[in-house]
Amino acid sequence: QVQLVESGGGLVQAGGSLRLSCAVSTRTFSQLAMGWFRQSPGKERELIACITSRTGGSQYYADSAQGRFTISRDNAKNTVSLQMNGLKPEDTAVYYCAATRVYGNFFVGSGVMDHWGKGALVTVVS
Repeated sequence: QVQLVESGGGLVQAGGSLRLSCAVSTRTFSQLAMGWFRQSPGKERELIACITSRTGGSQYYADSAQGRFTISRDNAKNTVSLQMNGLKPEDTAVYYCAATRVYGNFFVGSGVMDHWGKGALVTVVS
């Protein structure tokens, strides 16, 4: 059974940085495309960034994350990270790590992800 555990959330002032990490328990991590979604109260879960299965693989960023967030993965450690810089109050949300065997699923919608973490709360105050 694949388990995803996020860490690194917290409270930060606007303009600050946070790094989220997701530890994945599976022997087939290198076969999984990974990504980060977020969800704010009253809003749908939205894709923030995703990366193909290879370490250093192709990445995608939502417009809201482009230039501020960086997704990376380490297949030797079964981890995926999201470095968030220049945080804004509108980045406040629960951030979820997600995994799928098919990278294209990230562009179909959150409903087709194979595995989810429980989420990490990020609160950005001005």
